Amino acid sequence: MAVAGGRGAGERAAYPGRFTITPEIRALLGLWKGNVAAVHRELTARAAKGEGDPPPSIPTLHRAIRRDLTPGDRAGLAGGERAARKHDVFLARPGGWRNQAWETDHVQAPVLVDVEGRARRPWITWFTDCATNAITGVAVTPVHPSRESVLAALRSAVLREEPYGPFGGLPEKVRVDRGKDFLSRTVTAAFDLLDVTVEDLPAYTPHLKGTVEGLNRAVESMFLVALPGYARQPRPGKRPSRPKDEVLLSFEDFTARLLDWTRWWNTEHRPVPLQGKTPLQAWQDDPTPLRDVPAADLWTFTLEDAGTRTLTTRGIRFRKRDYVGAWMTGQAGIRVRVRFMPHHDHRIEAYHAATGRYLGPADLADQATEEQVSAVRRARATRSRRLKKDLEASQRERYAAATQAEPPRRLGALTGAQADAELARSAGTSLSQLALPDVIPPAAPPADWRTPASLAALTTQGRPAQAPSGRESAPAVPDGLAGRAVPFTTDEDGDAS
Repeated sequence: MAVAGGRGAGERAAYPGRFTITPEIRALLGLWKGNVAAVHRELTARAAKGEGDPPPSIPTLHRAIRRDLTPGDRAGLAGGERAARKHDVFLARPGGWRNQAWETDHVQAPVLVDVEGRARRPWITWFTDCATNAITGVAVTPVHPSRESVLAALRSAVLREEPYGPFGGLPEKVRVDRGKDFLSRTVTAAFDLLDVTVEDLPAYTPHLKGTVEGLNRAVESMFLVALPGYARQPRPGKRPSRPKDEVLLSFEDFTARLLDWTRWWNTEHRPVPLQGKTPLQAWQDDPTPLRDVPAADLWTFTLEDAGTRTLTTRGIRFRKRDYVGAWMTGQAGIRVRVRFMPHHDHRIEAYHAATGRYLGPADLADQATEEQVSAVRRARATRSRRLKKDLEASQRERYAAATQAEPPRRLGALTGAQADAELARSAGTSLSQLALPDVIPPAAPPADWRTPASLAALTTQGRPAQAPSGRESAPAVPDGLAGRAVPFTTDEDGDAS
């Protein structure tokens, strides 16, 4: 291995002949995830093929790596960019004022909770104030969050009345990290109506919203780790282990405990950046005026607009279903604007299309009972599992284990009869095979025509067709085929007939 550039020309001049790390070795370290022994074997194999000089010993290679690569480079080559970022130095933002900037994020809790008889890991959506470290709003969902989760957390963050206060009001800007829920049309429209600037951060830059990222780490180490059902981080290749007789929290209990911990964080916890103050004390000591929004207006701003509809005697028609309300009496014929909370399809809100005046809620007519809904969900789940199992079984392929170099050998023998039977079953599903272009074969050509035997066998046997006037002979069109295309025949000289 040739000695190449390491730290600089001056060092190479001071220590001529000393082994240094080359770009080729850096690439091999990245390929082998920082495994120096594997890199040494690769260099030895290349030298045996005449593709380079013999490498130094493994201890020499270790010393060169420690000398020529920074800790961040070594961590990055072994574990990727996230591992390298732990060795970087970041600047701290200057201290601001309350509601100057909020940060928001989703985080999946590593805790299994009981959601209608199934163990699930809930998701937490929250907003936090950067100046005071206060959690201004939080929402919990049993499954993956959506824009509805963001809107629910936003309402709890902005409102300052009980049970949400005293934190809240409208922030000047909110930092998000390209999450599709936070940048959806409904959420973006709500921020625009509330005059809040959305700062869309670049992807894979958690250090740019360190307040909420720190909160995500703190909630696990300070609260979630002590809950029953905590999904302990396993070793690679191992499943999370927990006692078999462990009783999981219900979703309601988990949410109640999380809200209690949120109140403790805001009123009793003293984060290091606040220099001995709690978030509540830091919030109350800040004289910055707050911008409040009435609860009714905030509810309207955080609903999704579905356009206008005409109120009929059956109510409001929305998504092929009827919605009715007590306020609709005597109102049939007016135009209303429909707004709704995403995924809450049991109720909509109606506003006068011309004046914007709030008219009232409308509930789904002929709504199914809880027993009916549960039965439908069970039937859908059973069908989904059965279909998934069938698809996996039909697409699963197995190959024989190879102990020597040979082409892959697929397992699963079929007899000829089994193959014919399966092909016969699939033939009835192919539209191209169901097509019958030659149900009625063409009539036989005149006897004096020279017709190839292969074409004559495809014609109807019987009286030959009469030749048209002006020509010796021509095939006639059988009865019932007038206006339909009849295939041409050709004689041995290639003339069409």
